[in-house]
Formats: sequence, structure tokens, C-alpha cells
Amino acid sequence: MRRAIVDIKKLTPEILSLLVARYPDGYDDKHIISFKNQHNDTIEAVEVKTEDTIYLVKVSSRLASVMAQFEDDTEDNYDSDAALPSSEAEPS
Repeated sequence: MRRAIVDIKKLTPEILSLLVARYPDGYDDKHIISFKNQHNDTIEAVEVKTEDTIYLVKVSSRLASVMAQFEDDTEDNYDSDAALPSSEAEPS
């Protein structure tokens, strides 16, 4: 299985979606993994998995707010699509 360390600046919508699904109420100390990188710096990250990749997303002061904003935006998109008539919601 491939492993990838991801910084908040390089989060994709797919990885953000995985984070929100895995940690719907946010993450706390028990979810954080600490390790040393090749430069011997201590890295703290939370883990999410796909079928072929384990993503270690670096924890920063902004990660929780980015996750919350993504979740809010996703909910807003679902709500607005539900309010449209079915012919306007998604073209077939």
C-alpha cells in the first residue's frame, strides 16, 4: 500500500472528503500520529485510507477549520440541489 504525507496546502477535495467522513466530529489527540521525517523533524498527522493509499495529513492549526468549511460547503451544495426541480438539479 502506498503512503503519502499531505500538507494542508495540497489537500484535494477527495482527501478532504475522506477526512470529514473519518472524523465527522473532528479529531483529537488519540487520532494524531507522531513520527520523524527524513530531516529528523517531528511530524504530527491524522490518517485516512483509500483502497490503495494511506494518507497522513499533517496537523496544523488550520486543518480543523478547513475540514469544517468543506463540510459546510458540501452540505450547502446538497441542500441547494435538493431544492431544485429534478430537471434542473443535474443534467442527464
